[in-house]
Amino acid sequence: MKVMNRKTFSLVTGAIFSVIAVLHLLRAVLGWNAVIGSFTIPMWLSWVALVVTVYLAYTAFKLAK
Repeated sequence: MKVMNRKTFSLVTGAIFSVIAVLHLLRAVLGWNAVIGSFTIPMWLSWVALVVTVYLAYTAFKLAK
């Protein structure tokens, strides 16, 4: 079994967080609803999640260098 090295892991992690950040941005800008069961996720939570995921993606790409 081949194991990922640190650079590859950081790049994959950064890419995943980037995709999640784009989805949060699209939800916030386009006004998409997010519902879990009967609970509607507030829009402000997507803005907070956007900031967090952008930071995590930036950090992952920075670690890949």
